[in-house]
Amino acid sequence: MPDGWNRLWAPHRISYLAGENRPLPDNDVPCPFCRIPTLDDAEGLIVARGEHAYVVMNLYPYNAGHVLVCTYRHVADLTELERNERNELLELTAHAMKVIRHVSGAQGFNLGMNQGAISGAGIADHIHQHVVPRWSGDANFMPVIGKTKVISQLLDETRAALTEGWNLV
Repeated sequence: MPDGWNRLWAPHRISYLAGENRPLPDNDVPCPFCRIPTLDDAEGLIVARGEHAYVVMNLYPYNAGHVLVCTYRHVADLTELERNERNELLELTAHAMKVIRHVSGAQGFNLGMNQGAISGAGIADHIHQHVVPRWSGDANFMPVIGKTKVISQLLDETRAALTEGWNLV
């Protein structure tokens, strides 16, 4: 029965919802946040590496420039991190904000860390901080009414811009 909704299809999302790249209780997928640092930076979409953590593009971004700051060590909870890991996680988050502002003119950010599957963490066993850039008007009718998010730039292009700008700010 027609419901009057216009739909923009985003079929790439179904692979994530079905469990692609996500360790779930009923699959054998290894932790992607442990695997990514073993790849070269371009293949892994890594923007920057620190001693205890790294910055990577989100494969399923809410906005262009959405990055994750992940620890190398596989721990689930903020309380399990050593002081130097927590400090670097926060330092990389702050630096990522500066770089994204410099590269894209972001006007604000949503920072988020979901602790546990019940809180919405897609990969609950490996701590990661979301850094989502925001612009005035980016939450227009598409996500509010259309329940669709438009990402205006390819991941490789965004990663290249952020990587190039990483040491400039």
